[in-house]
Amino acid sequence: MNGHSVEKIGGTSMAATATLFDNVLIAGRKGADLYNRIFVVSAYAGMTDLLLEHKKSGRAGVYARFVADEGTDGWREAIEEVRAAMCARNAEMFARGESRKQADAFVDRRIDAVAACLGDLARLRSHGRFCVKEQLMTVRELLAGLGEAHSAHSTALLLNDRGVNAVFVDLTLWDQDDMVGLDERIVAALEPIDLATTLPIVTGYAGCREGMVRRYARGYSEMTFSRIAVLTGAREAIIHKEFHLSSADPKLVGIGKARKIGRTNYDVADQLANLGMEAIHPGAGRGLRQTNIPLRVRNTFDREDGGTLICGDYVSDTPRVEIVTGIRRAQALQFFEQDMVGVKGYDAAILEALTRHGAWIVSKSSNANTITHYLSAEAATMKRVIEDLQQRYPDAAISAHPVAMVSVIGSDISRPSLVADALRALDDEGVGVIAMQHQIRNVDVQFIVDVAHYDAAVRALHCALVECDGQGAQEQRAA
Repeated sequence: MNGHSVEKIGGTSMAATATLFDNVLIAGRKGADLYNRIFVVSAYAGMTDLLLEHKKSGRAGVYARFVADEGTDGWREAIEEVRAAMCARNAEMFARGESRKQADAFVDRRIDAVAACLGDLARLRSHGRFCVKEQLMTVRELLAGLGEAHSAHSTALLLNDRGVNAVFVDLTLWDQDDMVGLDERIVAALEPIDLATTLPIVTGYAGCREGMVRRYARGYSEMTFSRIAVLTGAREAIIHKEFHLSSADPKLVGIGKARKIGRTNYDVADQLANLGMEAIHPGAGRGLRQTNIPLRVRNTFDREDGGTLICGDYVSDTPRVEIVTGIRRAQALQFFEQDMVGVKGYDAAILEALTRHGAWIVSKSSNANTITHYLSAEAATMKRVIEDLQQRYPDAAISAHPVAMVSVIGSDISRPSLVADALRALDDEGVGVIAMQHQIRNVDVQFIVDVAHYDAAVRALHCALVECDGQGAQEQRAA
């Protein structure tokens, strides 16, 4: 096939180094077959958590400890923990002593440079007359890039040791005199490289005017990956993950029952992103979709499988549910105002408050005097939102309570009686439906249930709408 691919490797896959080389980076290729690929790499699993803060537990990393102003010892202890973790990772990967020395020396140079910057800021802060608050996002950007610089540099060295002409492409470096846009930085770094004879290993973080962490949070590596694919005119974009894109979580419905999706479209990918179950960051998917670049999601640990192909124009041959997933714990924000009928402005005010407090809107519904938003947000955030809105609308009844959302998704779910079959399956399992959302476009149906019923709801809907594909329910009705 003509042209090149742009491929992103996730953190968990990066950490499985031997498998990654056997199944992805080399995977039996020789000579020219090794090239015409660009790899964009994430930090090794757990490294960004040490640098910033743990994504799930919130445990403080270097950034969080610096922000907490624990004194010099706090963040310095954290950054030395990062140094030790990076060097330990190098020790596991490198068989050749000289390459390991190079990798460790690279880690030392980068960490020493960042530590010096943080030390300067800490000294300024200690004087009391200087406010470094506006510099904290710059600190976060600086730290985020360390993880990807380490993984990309080490990967290129390991490939060189195996006789591959790989080159480390460092997009992380930037300073105040070099604040170019993301696209400009990518083009300048990749333009001189002959893809036919060289394998670029590119950092997932890119230092640029937009601020990758500021704008995309932890999804920045997928944005770099997407823009590289678009700017270089890739024939295909590929994401290597530690799992297949499946019809449901195999741990929840059973490994033998979950099915690899195989094919779907960007609309379905958007619905997954909206629920926080990202196949790809929505901003990254947008660029690929607009330039007609197909996206393939592959399982790093399943070398022979082609994965799931996501295209802009794909629609399943027959209407069917492709995925059952959702949010285990969402928040239902209910705003009731008797005088709302025929009056404009309530909806805009609620949206403004939700935006201000950073609450992610999954979906919403409304009638004459009630607006309900289903949100991915913490209870503390909801408390602030309610206080904000109550001040503006003292006569309104505003409340929030936890709910679970289970969504059935597909490129075309217009199968007759799908909703009836779904409701029957939930009822048979004793799962009560609090609310339901069904859009005209027939891409998804959302069921709002009690938090305690999330697992049972996913299993029931997957069994009825994916495993049986509706046939069991239809036979039951016929009988």
